[in-house]
Amino acid sequence: MNRIDELFKNKDGNILSIYFTAGFPNLDDTVGIMEAIEEAGADIIEIGIPYSDPVADGPTIQDSNNVALNNGMTLKLLFTQLEGLRSKLNIPVVLMGYLNPIVQYGMDAFCKKCQEVGVDGVIIPDLPMQQYTDSYKELFDNYNLRNTFLISPQTSEKRIREIDNKTDGFIYMVSSASITGAKKEVTPEQIAYFERVRDMGLKNPRLIGFGISDKASFTTASTYSHGAIIGSAFINVVKEAKSLSEEIKTFIKGVIS
Repeated sequence: MNRIDELFKNKDGNILSIYFTAGFPNLDDTVGIMEAIEEAGADIIEIGIPYSDPVADGPTIQDSNNVALNNGMTLKLLFTQLEGLRSKLNIPVVLMGYLNPIVQYGMDAFCKKCQEVGVDGVIIPDLPMQQYTDSYKELFDNYNLRNTFLISPQTSEKRIREIDNKTDGFIYMVSSASITGAKKEVTPEQIAYFERVRDMGLKNPRLIGFGISDKASFTTASTYSHGAIIGSAFINVVKEAKSLSEEIKTFIKGVIS
């Protein structure tokens, strides 16, 4: 069974996914960060593939992309770093990246490498659903990869139900119609959106992302979904850390404790 499927089968709430950018803050930090994330008690690791134009991301993640690219991180190098991954880690691993560098790498080669190193799913924000279903779904299924689509407060009910029908794994609920970034609080408008989607009775589990930054926002998001994704706030911890592993563990334990 795919590790994402297994996670949601065995744990029905308070699921914490942690995002970080591969090759940030230093080129060879990727696996060490992953080990600290799992040891701290997070449930999913989401690795960002650095890209020069991450249009959905705010300044914090954009900056981490630039640093990683300047460090020399590439998709090919990331796969090299992830070799032997499953001798060290057990939790689900998802790659998040934009379509252009993945297509340049070769979609078939990308999916094959994901399976070889033990990646369980992908998030490609700029991959149109029709293109996925027409050209890539069979390929993803062959390599046991789960593809995650994003929805936002502006996504219609019809579209959400179509996404739910075409999704294997989980749905990424963007909390607001903006770029990523750690925010101070969850607004009443966001709560109304969370309730609306919750009450639709979708078949797939949902994780809320964009603006989730601490225990309070994680707890609120988890009240209306199966859990949440923390990205920018975690990137800030990584950026400022003097003792990387220990500060990662302290941050994550503070969210889930």
